[in-house]
Amino acid sequence: MAGHSQFKNIMHRKGRQDAVRSKLFSKLSKEITVAAKVGGPDADANPRLRLAIQNAKAQSMPKDNIERAIKKSEGGDADTYEQIRYEGYGPGGVAVIVEALTDNRNRTASAVRAIFAKNGGNMGETGSVSFMFDRVGEIVYPASAGDAEKVLEAAIEAGADDVVSDEENHTIICAFENLGDVASTLEGLLGESESVNIVWKPQNTVAVDEDKAQTLMKMMGALDDDDDVQNAFANFEVSDDIMAKLTAA
Repeated sequence: MAGHSQFKNIMHRKGRQDAVRSKLFSKLSKEITVAAKVGGPDADANPRLRLAIQNAKAQSMPKDNIERAIKKSEGGDADTYEQIRYEGYGPGGVAVIVEALTDNRNRTASAVRAIFAKNGGNMGETGSVSFMFDRVGEIVYPASAGDAEKVLEAAIEAGADDVVSDEENHTIICAFENLGDVASTLEGLLGESESVNIVWKPQNTVAVDEDKAQTLMKMMGALDDDDDVQNAFANFEVSDDIMAKLTAA
């Protein structure tokens, strides 16, 4: 499991549900507002908005919140957000990609740069690490959705490319341009998913020891806590033993 997913698992296990959910809803609302402003408020005619709404529903975001976020895009005083990607390296040479939506490029760049620096990393130019990742669609279902064989059959029928199943989740990978259709088909076959996202999937991972894993988790946590950061991805790999220690800490 790559760093992005491992960080999310640790946050889930540590029981920060209320704080995490509040921040998640804020970020989902921002994406819905931006998607609606860029492509219009009709989800049927706006693939980006349709995907944002799918993900919001998968995270149990209330319908009223979704409608409010769409309406915000129609107001003349709606915030103007810019989509920016930052790339760089964390401790141990781990590649990191940060996606942000911001109304102040200088503020966000300064904050992200500071997080890299405080955790032994450094920001690079756009394109400096993204070549080590693939841009794909990722749909996550809980283990309770069915056994590995059932989920694999559903994924094949939906047109997905790969499935990784473990004790907690089924992670389904597809081409990012097919994500909306695959997610809709899977919902008909397996029910509502836990999340629907376009992600940066590392082509290869870097194994890290406990000290570097702690620093990387701290760095990913700081990025996740920043209001302008929508997503952060990294290509580090943590062993099960170290994961258990980090989770218990």
